[in-house]
Amino acid sequence: MSIRIRLLLSYLTMLVVPLVLLGISIAVIVGVVFGDVKKSFLPVNMQNQNPIAAVLREESDVAADIRLRIGNDPDSLRDVDRMRAYNDRLDRINMGLIVRVKDQVVYASSKFQGTDIASRLPAYGSGAEGNLHEPGMNHGENSWVLTRQYDVVFSDGSKGSYFVWMNLDFVAWFFSKFFKLVFIAFLVILILFNGVLTYYVSRSIIRPLRSLKRAAGELKEGNLAYRVTPESRDEIGELAAAFEEMRVKLKESIDLQLQFEDNRKQLISNISHDLKTPVTAIKGYVEGIMDGVADSPEKLDRYLKTIHSKTEQLDRMIDELFLFSKLDLKRLPFHFEEVELNAFLQDCTDELQMDADKRGAKLVYEPPENGGPAFVLADREKLKRVLVNIIENAVKYMDKEDGRIWVRLNAEPGICRIVVQDNGQGISPEALPHIFDRFYRADPARNSDTGGSGLGLAIARHIVEEHGGAISAASEPGVGTVIMISLKRRINGGHPS
Repeated sequence: MSIRIRLLLSYLTMLVVPLVLLGISIAVIVGVVFGDVKKSFLPVNMQNQNPIAAVLREESDVAADIRLRIGNDPDSLRDVDRMRAYNDRLDRINMGLIVRVKDQVVYASSKFQGTDIASRLPAYGSGAEGNLHEPGMNHGENSWVLTRQYDVVFSDGSKGSYFVWMNLDFVAWFFSKFFKLVFIAFLVILILFNGVLTYYVSRSIIRPLRSLKRAAGELKEGNLAYRVTPESRDEIGELAAAFEEMRVKLKESIDLQLQFEDNRKQLISNISHDLKTPVTAIKGYVEGIMDGVADSPEKLDRYLKTIHSKTEQLDRMIDELFLFSKLDLKRLPFHFEEVELNAFLQDCTDELQMDADKRGAKLVYEPPENGGPAFVLADREKLKRVLVNIIENAVKYMDKEDGRIWVRLNAEPGICRIVVQDNGQGISPEALPHIFDRFYRADPARNSDTGGSGLGLAIARHIVEEHGGAISAASEPGVGTVIMISLKRRINGGHPS
């Protein structure tokens, strides 16, 4: 889940869940506060009813009895005991009673002591009998509201009124306590829930960031082996994956740089050794001539031929070093064209046959069985250099009197394979994986006369790879070696097959 969606959901959760919890809390608070109202203000037996319904029921019973007596026996309403009974019932529901007869208050609830409510009573007939009057007659320390006025005419013609009042102190107390508890509940829910939610959301963001910071510190200290594992599938997880990819690339780059540095040192060492060998020989023969060691024409001629041979060898080594350097730096231009391999290999073997014969090896080209054309996209000169290096290498290491070198072409759908096989001394299994490395010689004696510069097969590999192909070798000591070159085949006309 992305951080954007996670933050949006957490925001919605912070809005909805606290409101739901607040609603539940309000329901609980209302029940608790109503329970306190019952105990403190409404000590009537409510039989588990809603307190408001219980108050209305009790007040309605009193009102119904008063109306009944007004219609049937009005004089009974002048009885003080009756007034006291009504007042006791009203007192249990936090109400009070005042009775006025002939403009004189004949009964008043004890709750009105110390107030001037009796002097402010409405006049006879000022309101509809039994109707709720406008609230707002607040007197004394308590808040009293006139709820009902019952006007009555007694049998002697005198007039009186029953006034029912309600004390609203419990309402103020209820709302004061209710809102205080609701406010506390809201703060607790907001702090606890949003705090916990914020902690977990921020933790899911901060923890992977700390992991990335720790990884950056490890990389700064040079510990490129420290892995970064993405802990989520959000943007930070993508950042961690990119960071890990960067670490891997950086490690590969540094490892490659270190390898290049080692190779450079090895290259300098090998160049120094391989160039020094013919130079030392030339110097020795020249000094021999200068010192008069070559004291006969035959000996002088032999010395000069040796110097010439070493000079050619030195020149060849410098050429190969220069060629390999340009190949390694990818600065050697290639001129690709469509080449028919059958004719190309036939020409190459014919050209190299004479040199092979001089060195006691028989070079044979075996065309493909189907005899059809096999086209590839290649640089003729570079591809010829590959064959020359491979065949010269086979001739150098030939240890058989009837030495043979076979060149074959296997044309398959999509692939042309050039196979160069010899029956020479072969290559040991330990040396075989390294024969395409630069300056590598299977001969531990590093004999330059036999082993050459050690760049021949390395150059061949570079050239084949620049052609988009592959080169490999198989060998068995004492039996011979097989070098295979694979190139992409093309249909005549320039299209890949």
